[in-house]
Amino acid sequence: MNREHELTRLAQQWEELTIANDRMFSMAMENNAICRELLRRIFPELAIDRVQRVTVQKQVNTPLDARTVRFDVYIRDDQQRTYIVEMQVANRQNLPYRLRYYLEQVDYSILGPGDNYEKLAGYPTYVIFFCDFDYYGQDRPEYRFEWRNIDQPDLAAGTGQQLVVFNAQASTFHDNIGVAGFLKLMHNQIAAGDPLVEQVTQEMKRIKQDPERRRDYMKYELDLMDARSDGMAIGLAEGKKQGKQESIVAAAKILLGLELSRTVIVKQLMSAYDLSSAEAERYLKRAQE
Repeated sequence: MNREHELTRLAQQWEELTIANDRMFSMAMENNAICRELLRRIFPELAIDRVQRVTVQKQVNTPLDARTVRFDVYIRDDQQRTYIVEMQVANRQNLPYRLRYYLEQVDYSILGPGDNYEKLAGYPTYVIFFCDFDYYGQDRPEYRFEWRNIDQPDLAAGTGQQLVVFNAQASTFHDNIGVAGFLKLMHNQIAAGDPLVEQVTQEMKRIKQDPERRRDYMKYELDLMDARSDGMAIGLAEGKKQGKQESIVAAAKILLGLELSRTVIVKQLMSAYDLSSAEAERYLKRAQE
């Protein structure tokens, strides 16, 4: 690998990142004002006054044998309403099941041991996905779902949960879609006169001019490339000689030898061998024994 060439390529890649990149999306959403305005446009009926807590790349503590998730953005407003906001570009054909699991994970972050179920009544939950594909195939820019009686749709179950899926590939955006400009921005199309779009583009410009952010991004990407070229190829080759489990442990040992961070190693094992986070952690632990 020509390191100088890769650095030049990554520097150009950094400059070309759009809001559809989940890392840029997470960094931009660290701005409370952007979070508040985006949520206000999605849920004008909630009259959101302010957001009290914004956490990006939040991992929820779950049982050790359960698959963990890392939310792009976790938001709590001044009324204790919880919002999970995700950027999803690739259609992995599992969107409904991710929505289902995310709802469960949010409740893990709210309900502690010994808490009464009634506590959840004070914490309405909203899971929002910005998708660059139309999973439901209806060419609608927005899909909203909640629990309702099949025979009497006007009767809600009252769980306090709502799912919102935006489709940036819709052919048209009707007038009452407050985030139309944001959806167009996912394709790097600037909607003139939209204050939210202007705010987001200015925030992305500020982020790209931050040398520390740039350095962290490039280091992370280089770590991933090094892991793939120096570790995963060898580990996968070993898999031809050994069983799958031994192959994964061997790959984990190689990655450990490269002094990569635990997070990078786990992500590489998950990607290469289609593992859950918990499974990758177990193989990493075996490699450290």
